[in-house]
Amino acid sequence: MPRPMRHLLAAVLLLPLLGNSASAQPAACSAPLKPQQVAELLLGRKIGDRLGVSETQFLNFLDREITPRFPDGLTVYDARGQYRDSERSRIVREPSKVVMIVLPGKPEDMTHLNEIADAYKKRFRQQSVGIVLRQACVSF
Repeated sequence: MPRPMRHLLAAVLLLPLLGNSASAQPAACSAPLKPQQVAELLLGRKIGDRLGVSETQFLNFLDREITPRFPDGLTVYDARGQYRDSERSRIVREPSKVVMIVLPGKPEDMTHLNEIADAYKKRFRQQSVGIVLRQACVSF
């Protein structure tokens, strides 16, 4: 998918979550759960047609870029991603990482997510990084 189209799609998907509308709020959470926003970063590991982000490189990125911005905790899991490469008219499948973060609710949360996405794209020559935001009832 061309970069401008991806940005438009991301904006359309995120816009309802960024507003203060009633539809963006979850149903009332039962104690001890409380409403919080959860972010998921979708990070592909291929560069071109080969695996370009090793496990060691990813862990290094996690330590240097993600953990300092969200030091209270996060979850990382392996995934298999796929997307349509419109330039080559084919489906591309790749090993991926998903980083799930229960956001602390600070004004800089979205800035931090965008900084992480930009750093990953630059460091590993990625066309895009997915950011998914949702409301959830959370307890720790």
